[in-house]
Amino acid sequence: MLGIWILALFLLGTARGKEVCFERLGCFTDDIPWAGTIERPVAKLPWTPEKINTRFLLYTKKNPNNFQEITAINPATIGYSNFDPSKITRFITHGFVDQGEENWLSDMCRRMFQVEDVNCICIDWSSGSRCQYTQASNNIRVVGAEVAYFINVLMEQYGYSPAKVHFIAHSLGAHAAGETGRRRPGLARITGLDPAQPYFQGTPIEVRLDKTDAAFVDIIHTDSAPTIPYLGFGMNQAIGHLDFYPNGGIHMPGCKKNPVSQIVDIDGIWEGTRDFVACNHLRSYKYYSDSIISPDGFLGYTCASYDIFQTENCFPCPKGGCPQMGHYADKFKDRVTSGIQKLYLNTGEAKDFARWRYKVSVAIAGKSKVSGYVNIALYGAGGNTMQYEIVQGTLKPGETYANFIDVELNVGTITKVKFLWNNHVLNPTLPTLGAAAVTVQAGEDGNVYHSSFQTSGYWVLQVLY
Repeated sequence: MLGIWILALFLLGTARGKEVCFERLGCFTDDIPWAGTIERPVAKLPWTPEKINTRFLLYTKKNPNNFQEITAINPATIGYSNFDPSKITRFITHGFVDQGEENWLSDMCRRMFQVEDVNCICIDWSSGSRCQYTQASNNIRVVGAEVAYFINVLMEQYGYSPAKVHFIAHSLGAHAAGETGRRRPGLARITGLDPAQPYFQGTPIEVRLDKTDAAFVDIIHTDSAPTIPYLGFGMNQAIGHLDFYPNGGIHMPGCKKNPVSQIVDIDGIWEGTRDFVACNHLRSYKYYSDSIISPDGFLGYTCASYDIFQTENCFPCPKGGCPQMGHYADKFKDRVTSGIQKLYLNTGEAKDFARWRYKVSVAIAGKSKVSGYVNIALYGAGGNTMQYEIVQGTLKPGETYANFIDVELNVGTITKVKFLWNNHVLNPTLPTLGAAAVTVQAGEDGNVYHSSFQTSGYWVLQVLY
């Protein structure tokens, strides 16, 4: 059977594929590597530009709530709009079965306006995304070409530099951004929000988004389990200058795990199941949106794997600092290396998703071992955290217990901790337990805060120095 499959691929490779050409955008083929490979077995040509109907919806600080539709086919619409050639332009686009008028795109623009003055253009290609996945995965080639054409018109009409363009793209849209970057070299940045896995993972760079497509390419992976059998929609392959894998990149806190029995045909997925089936996949743009108004959050720690991230090997940040996942990732663009850089971090279950990482060590004091748990809360200039568990089980005086905690705010300079221990079971002997010492290390700058004190009882509040 394998031999027949290899022969079929060979015959497909020797036969000339079909081709379709469009006046403004050029020609598209279904030759290898676009079809006839193990990764892309079904040959499809993209639909016409008219059928896909790629729309450009402009939001600015002058019109944050109502878009102005502009088009490069009629450049006068750009001139009449609020588009400002002196400002950075951030394009945002959606993926499979989504549309450019989804609230998350315009909400992202409005969040940007809280921190910067930019041209924010939402790209709607819903007429080409709401179809079979295999067709949509080829329609994105036309979408990417349309954006490249739009940028070319900006260059011709306004002397606009592609170095002022940032393309933020989700799922299939991420590979459309890759097509744009190949056709219009010199883009400043592309952000891939969980780039689509089926028909793209393992393909050559001309088929998918790659770090060669812009001066800086950052990726957020949130649904990178294999499509078969786990229904992961996003790539696990590192394809950017910086690849972030929040929570390990497979299962996001707050999303229900989808059992294998609930797998659906990706060509037949319907919009009503979107939020349930694709929760992990959608987290990528939610994290990015949160990052816009969290300029010091979402630090990514360079690590070989998520399991190693849970150890001391990748903590704290090095002297040069940690890159930030999301909007401010480009602060690190001048320090990226030529190799693969995978970064790991944890997030919250719901908005606000940003978390700050600390390592807490507690030396236990008391007369005898007890069974229970120890919780710690941090206090500092930035506020105080909730309680976080450091250890649970048998607690032995003289032992030191350490754990990493990812807290919901940037505490800043730590001034005190709150120490709580409790029994698992009712104990009539009323045992006492305290902390002989507490050490807290901040992940961001590596600063260490110590306390040395002898206490016993139920609650302890102690100023650190």
